[in-house]
Amino acid sequence: MKRNTRLFIVLGIAVVTAALASFGVNEAIIRRPLPPGDPMIDVVVAAQAIEMGVSLTKERVKVIAWPARNQIAGAFANVADVVDRGLVAPVAENEPITKSKLAPKEAGGGLPIIITNGMRAMSVKVNEVIGVAGFVTPKTRVDVIVTLRQNKDSLSCVVVSNVEVLTAGTRYDEEARKDGKPIQSTVVTLMVSPADAERISLAASEGQIMLALRNPLDRDVTLTSCADTARLTARSAPPERVTPRPRVVRDTTHVPPPPPPPPPAEKKVFKKCISGKCTEEIL
Repeated sequence: MKRNTRLFIVLGIAVVTAALASFGVNEAIIRRPLPPGDPMIDVVVAAQAIEMGVSLTKERVKVIAWPARNQIAGAFANVADVVDRGLVAPVAENEPITKSKLAPKEAGGGLPIIITNGMRAMSVKVNEVIGVAGFVTPKTRVDVIVTLRQNKDSLSCVVVSNVEVLTAGTRYDEEARKDGKPIQSTVVTLMVSPADAERISLAASEGQIMLALRNPLDRDVTLTSCADTARLTARSAPPERVTPRPRVVRDTTHVPPPPPPPPPAEKKVFKKCISGKCTEEIL
């Protein structure tokens, strides 16, 4: 047998052996049972970003697979459990819908479901200046200030402090706004107590209302003394000009002579006689 023939035979046997080995390994891998994966559960999430107060529909939610080991407290597995229920907090896209973010089934949707028990929603008419250039947006907190004008005097006081803004605008279901972006508002709805609602109503009828935007971390009650026209002008008026008194300068270069001594007192002589004897006394 020639040398070349033997070489081809050895190469053919090697190729066939390698092919058989690869086929066997591939079959072993395919038939090997896979390790058990994490079990999944169904969770209802938002199909899009949804604003607070909106009533959920089938088009606004969807069901996705969620790892069972990372279960979410209060989550729902069926779409029917969340349909026709209003949101009490905004949700982002693909965010799970939980019980804490939904109003009761009988409550419906809209503004009433987000009002806390014992509180009231009250709307006040504003413009760009009163609404702090449009930066008074939902979830911000403000102080309500009223300015009263009586004859020539005016008074400005903080009526209610640390009030939460529920809505800002003429419509509740506005388009989603970017955080911090100003919006043009003609009506601002505040969440206040019944007593504060009375104060704001009286202030709106008697004077002009202004809103002062607060830091969201500042929850202290605003305590100030009301500002009036008299105090304002007293602080801004220039100080009263006082005319200085003329100084009396004494001439110390010329010293007058001392006054002359008084004249000696005149001596009086009295004559006293007793039993024929007379004596003189000088006083």
